[in-house]
Amino acid sequence: MTNQGFTFSVAPMMDWTDRHCRYFHRWLNADLLLYTEMVTTGAVLHGDLEKLLAFDPAEKPLILQLGGGDPDDLAKSALIAQDWGYSGVNLNVGCPSDRVQKGKMGACLMKEPSLVADCIEAMAVAVDIPVTVKTRLGVDELDSYEYFRDFVATIAAIGCRDFIVHARKALLSGLSPKQNRDIPPLRYEWVYRLKQEFPELNITLNGGVTDINSIHTHLQYVDGVMLGRAAYKNPWLLAELSGDTTLERDEVVLAMAEYADRLPGVPVKHISRHMLGLYHGQPGAKHWRRFISDNAFRYDSGGDLLRKALQALVHIRDSNQARDA
Repeated sequence: MTNQGFTFSVAPMMDWTDRHCRYFHRWLNADLLLYTEMVTTGAVLHGDLEKLLAFDPAEKPLILQLGGGDPDDLAKSALIAQDWGYSGVNLNVGCPSDRVQKGKMGACLMKEPSLVADCIEAMAVAVDIPVTVKTRLGVDELDSYEYFRDFVATIAAIGCRDFIVHARKALLSGLSPKQNRDIPPLRYEWVYRLKQEFPELNITLNGGVTDINSIHTHLQYVDGVMLGRAAYKNPWLLAELSGDTTLERDEVVLAMAEYADRLPGVPVKHISRHMLGLYHGQPGAKHWRRFISDNAFRYDSGGDLLRKALQALVHIRDSNQARDA
């Protein structure tokens, strides 16, 4: 039950890390471990699997993140994920939203470590692909390091070796999901200490990671770093982590335009929305974002929107260079 070997990954993010986002991220970095948005076991067992689970082979290695709290349902869902070709499955034990709590999923499971262990064990017995956990440091009043350590130890005792840790606790009432990403303090030292006490586990740190320097600092203490919203708002960060100095942003735009051409039934706005931050911090970035935002409704599908946006950006860059010459 291990995914060891992947230093960098992009977090599962609802409404963000859909298949088009993941294909874009894969173009930026060939060595990332990518995750789907969280999919509930109810959706997997009773929903439209083509819509929920289909992906481009280029996205692999790709992990399906599952939301659920019933071992049997999770085992059945994990088997479906394996049949669909996913590289692994991950149990969400960190989402604090009200909707997720009502389904006995996400962060509320931190209050029941034995149940989480049963869930992981049931999935591991059902499939041959890796089964992993994404968790928080604690939940509500259960927020001591000792509770966090014992929670992980309970799950590790049944053979789970991969833990992704969002280095904050979750508050199940009084805070929105967004506030739960910002208000509870980050405690990276707890994650570092966990790795020290359980050197045999593969520990990936998540939460508040925004730049290359902090990433390399964390990697002195843990096995991997998972990027969240920073990778979405400034996706070129993923390219920088790849070490590939030959890749150009304009090249990525043309590749994504070709990708859009292959999906004639998909509105291009579903693809372009993930690319607004591609030129973050670069000359013309505002013009790039504005062109896409103002013109996405004019294009049904295909890559022409992206090509036109690139042409407009190149024109702006050339005009600026001529003016500064």
